[in-house]
Amino acid sequence: MVKLQWLIPLLPVISALLVHLLAGRIGKRVAQLSVGMGVVTFLVALWQIVVYIASDQGPSWLGIGASWGSVYLDPLSAIMALVVAGFSLIVHIYSVRYMAEEPGYARFFMLLDLMTASILLFVTAGDLITLLIAWHLVSVMMYFLLGQNTESRPGERYAFWTFLTYRIGDLPLVLAAVLLFQAYGALDFPTLFDRLMADPHTEVLGMPAAITAAGLIAVSAFAKSAQFPLHTWLPYTMDGPTPVSALMHAGIVNAGGIIINRFAPAFVNADGVLHLLFVVGLLTAVIGSVLMLTQNDIKKSLGYSTMGQMGFMIMECGVGAFSLAVFHLIAHGMFKATMFLSSGDLIGDARRHDDVPQNPLYTFLVDRKTGKPTRLPWLAIGLVTLIVPLVILLLAHWAVSPDFFQKQGAIVLLFFGWITGVQVLFATHRLDATNPVRMMLMILLSFALIVIGYSIIGHTFETFLYPDAAFREALYHAAGLDAVTFDGLVILLGLIVLVGWIGSYLASREESLFGNRFTELRLTLYSLISRELYIADLYERLSQALLEGSKRINVWMRWR
Repeated sequence: MVKLQWLIPLLPVISALLVHLLAGRIGKRVAQLSVGMGVVTFLVALWQIVVYIASDQGPSWLGIGASWGSVYLDPLSAIMALVVAGFSLIVHIYSVRYMAEEPGYARFFMLLDLMTASILLFVTAGDLITLLIAWHLVSVMMYFLLGQNTESRPGERYAFWTFLTYRIGDLPLVLAAVLLFQAYGALDFPTLFDRLMADPHTEVLGMPAAITAAGLIAVSAFAKSAQFPLHTWLPYTMDGPTPVSALMHAGIVNAGGIIINRFAPAFVNADGVLHLLFVVGLLTAVIGSVLMLTQNDIKKSLGYSTMGQMGFMIMECGVGAFSLAVFHLIAHGMFKATMFLSSGDLIGDARRHDDVPQNPLYTFLVDRKTGKPTRLPWLAIGLVTLIVPLVILLLAHWAVSPDFFQKQGAIVLLFFGWITGVQVLFATHRLDATNPVRMMLMILLSFALIVIGYSIIGHTFETFLYPDAAFREALYHAAGLDAVTFDGLVILLGLIVLVGWIGSYLASREESLFGNRFTELRLTLYSLISRELYIADLYERLSQALLEGSKRINVWMRWR
C-alpha cells in the first residue's frame, strides 16, 4: 500500500513532462491533459486513505535508499496528500478558461504540475533529506509561478520578496535537520522519532537537541506561514495569477502547520517553544485582522485575512491542539480557495459593470450604515450575545470530551471561540431585517450548527491523527502554563477585548464623548495601520539594497 505514496507526487511530474513535450503539437489542449492527470492523482490519494483506514495497519515507510529518498504513510501524510491533490485539481480546472488569454499558457500548466508535485512530495516525505528537497522546491516553484507574467514589474518584485522570505525560512530547517541527525544518527522519520522519544534530553554542542531543533523548525514555519514580522510577502503577491493566489492561500501557506505537526515528537519535548508559537500566533492573528480592515483591494484584504487565519493556526499549535490546527488549515483552505477563485470573477464583473450592489449586507459592511434599529431591547440582545455563544461552546465540547475543560489550551480555544461568537452576534444584529427576531434565531442556529459540527469533527480528527491518547495528553501538558501566568493571561485578554468593545461602541456614536482631544492620536494610529506598520517599506528598501549590491558585484566581477 505504501508504494502508492511514490505514485502520488510522481504523477504530476509525468504530467509536467507531457505538457512540455506535447505543447507544440496539441497547443492549448495540454490543459485537458494536465487536468486529467490531476483527476488520476486525486483518485489515487483518495484510494490510499480509504485503504489505510480500512486496513488499520498503522504507519509504514518505504525508501529507495537505506534511510533517505523515502515516503512515509501515516494519518498526516495520507490526509494532506488528499487535500493537496483536491485543491490542485480545483485550481487546474479553474485555470483552463481563466488563463486562456494569458501568455505562456502551456508553461503555466507545466509549472502548476511541478508545484503540485513539490507539495505532494513535501507532505509524503519519509526522511530529512527528502523533506528538505521538497521544502526547497516549493519555494522555487512559487517564485516561477508568481513571476508567470514576465512583463509585470510589480509581479516580479513581489515574487522576489516571496523568494527572499522563503530563503530565510529554509536555513533554520536545514540547521534543525543537521542537529537532529547529529543527535540521533538517523535520517528516516520512524527511527528518528523513536530515538527522540526514547531520549529527548540528548545534547549537541551543549545545546538540548529537541528544544533547539523545535525552535529552528518554528522559525521556518513562521516564514512559510506568514507570521509577523515575516508576513509581508503574502498580501503583496496579488499581482500573480488568481489561480496561483488560490493555491498559495489554500495550500502552500499552510506548510508551517504541517511541518510543526510532522515534528510533533520534538515539540512535545519543547514546552518553551510551544509558548513562543502561542505568542507569535496571537500577535499575527490580531495584526492580520486589524490590517485587513484598512485595505481597499479585495485580494490584498483576503491576503491579510489569510495572515490572521495562519496566526490562529500557529496559536492552536501553541496550546497543544496540533490536530485542530490541521483541521483548521483544511477548512480554511477550502474556504479561501473558493474566495480567491470568486474574487477573480468579481474583479472581472466590476470591470464590466461599475455599479455596486445595493442590499443590506453591502450597505452595512461597505457603506458602514446600519438599517432601521431593531425593536429588540438592548438588554435582551446583550444577554443573548454574551451567554448563548458560551453555552453552545461549553455544551458542544462537553458532549464530545467531558475532560476537555481540564486542559489549559482547550480553555484558551473556548475563550477565543466565545469572543468570536459574541463579535458575530454584535455585528449582525445591527443589520436591517423585516423580522429581527427571526434573523437572530437563524444566526444562533447557524452558530450552533457550526460549533457542534466543528467540535465533533475536530475531536474525531484528533483521534485519527494522534491515536495515542498519552501523546495527545503530553502535547497539552507541554503547552500548559503555571496557574498564575495562565489566569493573568486570560484576565489580560478579557480586558483587551472589553476595551475593544467599548471603543467600538464609542466610535459608533455620532458625537464623541471626548470631543476632538484624541483626534490627532486617532489619525496617527489610522495612518500607521493604513501604511501596514511600515513593514512593507522596510522590505522594499531591503530588496532594493540587495539588488543594488548584486549589480555592483556583477560590475566588479565583469559578469554580463
